[in-house]
Amino acid sequence: MPAPRKYPDELRERAIREVQTSGRPVAHVARDLGIHKEALRNWERQAEADQSLLQQPVPAAVTPRRSRRCGTT
Repeated sequence: MPAPRKYPDELRERAIREVQTSGRPVAHVARDLGIHKEALRNWERQAEADQSLLQQPVPAAVTPRRSRRCGTT
C-alpha cells in the first residue's frame, strides 16, 4: 500500500500553476505556500513531462489500419 500524500492535489496544482504563470523562482513560491522547494521542483518537472507527452503526435504504428483482405479496420 502506497504512503499517503503529504500535500493535497489542489495545492500541487495551485503551486505548479503559480510557478508557470508568475515567472517567480520555485523557491519563492514554495516558501510562500509552505511547501518544500524540492517537492515543488519535482512536481513542476513531472507536469512539464506530462504536458510534452500530450503534445507528441501518435506514431503511425499505433494508429489503426484498414485490412486489405477483408476491408475492415
